Amino acid sequence: MTIKLDSLKPNKGSRRRKLRKGRGIAAGQGASCGFGMRGQKSRSGRPTRPGFEGGQMPLYRRVPKLKHFPLVNPKSYSIVNVASLNQLKDGSKVNLDVLVKEGILTSPKYPLKVLGNGNLKVKLNVQAAAFTMSAKSKIEGAGGTCETFDYKKFD
Repeated sequence: MTIKLDSLKPNKGSRRRKLRKGRGIAAGQGASCGFGMRGQKSRSGRPTRPGFEGGQMPLYRRVPKLKHFPLVNPKSYSIVNVASLNQLKDGSKVNLDVLVKEGILTSPKYPLKVLGNGNLKVKLNVQAAAFTMSAKSKIEGAGGTCETFDYKKFD
């Protein structure tokens, strides 16, 4: 037997009709229809939203404050290692535009961050949004300078 969309139906007994509540005293559920006498849950409309915990800070708001959850607004960087800066001229000024022109980076979509993988043999003046500590020490150790600028202008 093949299953088709027009032949699908739920298992027997898995779907029950919603109980139709009467309003009179003799209607089986009484005058209040099983909602009790007074209070938030007896009023018309949905009593509380899903996840409501009676005024306590609900679980869905508590949990992301803990560790090991993804960042909501992560910072993105165009990254380059110190080793790839060796192909630039000695004493040159290095920024995002220069790296794109030289073909070291493909596009200047995000602000530049310099990582410290590799060794640097040339003296450079590097302008970036962020440096790792090892990258900064290697650039300054080769006689260059590190200049940071505000990250927000890329937002």
